[in-house]
Amino acid sequence: MSELSASRNATWSTQIRHHADNRPDQPALRFGGATTTWSELDHRVSQVADWAVNFGVHQGDRVALFMGNRPEFLEVTYACARLGAMVVPINFRLTQPEVEYILADSGATLLVTDSTFGAVARAAAATAGIAVVIADSDGTSAVGATDYDEIISGKWPAHAPATVNSDDPAAIMYTSGTTGRPKGAVLTHDNFAATTDVLVRAWKFVYDNEVVLAATPLFHIGGFGATTAPIRFGRPLVILPSTPFNPDDVLNLVESEGVTTTFMVPPQWQAIVAVPDAGDRGRTLRAITWGAAPASVVLLETLGTTFPTAEIVAIFGQTEMSPITCVLYGDEAIAKQGSVGRPALNVSIRVVDDEMKDVGPGETGEIVYRGRGLMREYWNNPEATAAAFEGDWFHSGDLVRRDADGYVFVVDRKKDLIISGGENIYSAEVELTLSTHPAVADAAVIGRPDEKLGEAVVAVIVPADADNPPALDELITHCRKSLASYKKPRDLVIVTELPRNATGKIMKHTLRADTTAVPATSRT
Repeated sequence: MSELSASRNATWSTQIRHHADNRPDQPALRFGGATTTWSELDHRVSQVADWAVNFGVHQGDRVALFMGNRPEFLEVTYACARLGAMVVPINFRLTQPEVEYILADSGATLLVTDSTFGAVARAAAATAGIAVVIADSDGTSAVGATDYDEIISGKWPAHAPATVNSDDPAAIMYTSGTTGRPKGAVLTHDNFAATTDVLVRAWKFVYDNEVVLAATPLFHIGGFGATTAPIRFGRPLVILPSTPFNPDDVLNLVESEGVTTTFMVPPQWQAIVAVPDAGDRGRTLRAITWGAAPASVVLLETLGTTFPTAEIVAIFGQTEMSPITCVLYGDEAIAKQGSVGRPALNVSIRVVDDEMKDVGPGETGEIVYRGRGLMREYWNNPEATAAAFEGDWFHSGDLVRRDADGYVFVVDRKKDLIISGGENIYSAEVELTLSTHPAVADAAVIGRPDEKLGEAVVAVIVPADADNPPALDELITHCRKSLASYKKPRDLVIVTELPRNATGKIMKHTLRADTTAVPATSRT
């Protein structure tokens, strides 16, 4: 793979130009059965870049993306790299006010959307006073906006690519907002190059016939980051439409396109392995990666039996690290069950207490980071940046413990720690225990203010049978089998579903706000 050394610090723009020169007719992107070759991709990127300069987008400007998975998402991203502008991917599940917040916070000069999400995009862009581009216009949906097809077919004054260095910003990726307002992590071209290096090792990305499937939303750092390896090495990227997720569609693509590797979150893999002939249809898979949310032991065992020849790799991290910080390989998973692995390539970690003193093996502390993938800053938020980098290490907010061999085990989010009666209670531990009760389909644990204890443990449960939900007493009895008494839930709220973000993480701040106003179904 000669491109590795040649392209290590190159931008996506120069990588595409390289492939257009050296493999012009080979497939770059596959979507909906259609192929975009490297020469075609380079042409389309140039068209978008030239139009954008003509429109008024300059180096350092921000261009927002509010659309599902489709080639135009990446074409605009690579065009911005050619201009030295930054893309701002926005979660397409957000409401209009949430989109308006990100547009205002980022100072975006342009919003690119598609017909599926165009209504929200147009309304938010109108409030922000910025123009809209429609990626898949049917002729009428582009009224009052720019039709993307006209950009591609138009004749625009040619502009030389901007001088872009590897440490220049490439994207502002907004955090998932599980604890409140999202913050914009400014990630550089070299941050994403670091991600590629980790993926190459994790995926054993060494064959000429590698085919990557983009199966998670591109607006999320997990899906976005997974596109970097095929772009660097000139391998095909197959794009799965974002909605609705259908495991049969995924397996059809894997089989027909010869997909060798993909990243998906645990709920997606759970749906995949539930398909009876998944193993036969997924024979080409060589590497399976999962992350962004916990996976059960049962799911991991099922993945192993369904795809016995594939390497199963867990990746852990966060947006601010672009995103991979720890990796757990399949041959380590049994011996280190429950671990997220050890530090990834070019990542340094410490596990520290509140005074930034290192804690010993087996002790719980916050994991803090340094590394090549670490963001530059939070956009337009110097206070949050200063707090996150206190002590010259990036504070993740994740509470972990590390064993004697250096493997990391996630305990909880620091903000989700419950202090009850002077005792520290890690919600993730209680959630895991609750999830093993046969009457529980899904569970979350939060703290609720309590005059006597400071905080009381509240179990928020989705019952397996809505007509026969578990009672608090039976959940307490179940928890006492494996947890100290002070960790037991003292309150129970029954819900039909838990609020989750695009990657399956439970939004605890939403739960705290909602369940505070909901009378408990049981109490002790």
